[in-house]
This record gives sequence, C-alpha cells and structure tokens, in this order.
Amino acid sequence: MEERVALVTGAYGSIGNAIACGLARLPDMKVVLLGRDKEKLEQASLSIKNNTGNPSVETEVVDVSSKHQIISLKNRWQGPLHILVNNAATTPRERTLSSDGVEMQWATNVMGYFWMMYYMKEHLKYQKDSRIVNVASYWAGGLDLDDVEFSKRTYNNDTAYRQSKQANRMLSVFFSKQSKAFKISVNACHPGDVNSKLSNALGFGGHESAEQAAETPLWLATNAGLQGTSGNYYEHRLPKKCQFADDRYKIQSLYNLCMDYTV
Repeated sequence: MEERVALVTGAYGSIGNAIACGLARLPDMKVVLLGRDKEKLEQASLSIKNNTGNPSVETEVVDVSSKHQIISLKNRWQGPLHILVNNAATTPRERTLSSDGVEMQWATNVMGYFWMMYYMKEHLKYQKDSRIVNVASYWAGGLDLDDVEFSKRTYNNDTAYRQSKQANRMLSVFFSKQSKAFKISVNACHPGDVNSKLSNALGFGGHESAEQAAETPLWLATNAGLQGTSGNYYEHRLPKKCQFADDRYKIQSLYNLCMDYTV
C-alpha cells in the first residue's frame, strides 16, 4: 500500500496523543506530531514508536497561534499530506496574548485551525482521499464577531472557549465547500469528555479515557466508508445537526474576519 501521511496538532496533549497513537497503529501510516514544546514532542514521539512499533513518527515544532510559524511549516513541508487533524487548543484563565498580540484562545483555537487549513491545503489538495478533521466540541456557542478577542467584554475563559468551538464548526462548513474542487473532505466533531489540563481549566473533569475520546476523530480521519463525506459535525461517530451550520451570512462574516488576520 502507498504510505499515507497524517499531521496532528496538539499532539502531546491527552486527546491529541491518543489520536496520533491510533493513526500510527495503522499500516503504511506516517504520523507527524505538531506542537510548540520540543521536549514534549520528542517524548510523545518515542512513546508512540514504542507502543505501536511504527518508526515513521516525526515531529514539527510549531506554535499554531503564530501565522508565520505555520507559513514556515507550509514552505518546508516535503511531499504529500493526506490527513490533517486540527486538535490544538488552550483555555487560559486570564486573558493573555499570543506572540502576534492576539488573544490567546482566538489565536490558538480558531486562527490556528484556520491557518492550518488555509496554508496546508496546498499539500492536501488533489491527494487520494485527503481529509481534514477539526476537533471541536458540543460545548459551543456565544460567538461575538464584534468582539472575538474580548477587547470590550470581560474575559471569561469558558465563554472564550465556547465561542472558539462554535467558530471551529462554522469554519469546517466553509472550508468543506471551498475545498470541493481540491477533493478535500472537511468535518468537525466532539471528541469526548476527558479529565485533562484543558477540561480542568474550564472547571470540568471527565468520564472518558483519552482513547475513547480519540475514537471519533480517528474514525473521521480513516474510515473508508466516509471517503468523500464532508461538511458534517459528529458526536460519538454519529452525525449531529449543527445549529451553526445554516447561518451562511455569519459563516461568511467569520471567514472574512479570519482573513483580516491572514492577509
């Protein structure tokens, strides 16, 4: 079989690591782990290699809150890309800024997804059965396009997180339509409820293992029966009606806003 290449962001977090490990267990799969901490990436890579017996696990040190670092990744990437899993997320309790001066949740959880799709589609397009999986959440809503960075509103990390996950789901719809010509499938999902650093920062625990939470993203990334399926939102491997998917005006406005951060 021809080798397929998968790229997972936030790959040393609980769910990201489980997704990457699940991908690495598949035959003829090369997995690239992406994150901003080199030491944690190397530890995750070694662990996945040992657990799966797959030597084709590589790392890329990239902070997805930085447009310039993602552009640099796009420029140095060699060869095809078949699967992109956007999973990296953060939810600091206090309002903080990225290196580019953008509110950190918006920069990481939204623009990181946007820039990875926008720039890496050059490597995804025209591949056989290329897919983008956006790890979103059912914990979504409250998107305020007039104040996405909480410059006017009082910052609350839960509110910021929920609006970022709404944006992920809406951008998945936009890119699914935009990418039809490139034969790239784009879907979003809720992964599962895991007791993790991120869930703890939001004041939650979790009742599922990381492996259970990774099941739906992995299924969307690899299930042969989903080839060509695009523009949907899933929970527990089941399609769910997304209440944000039909607002074409707001989806277009969100895309336009994200482009303002891009060009």
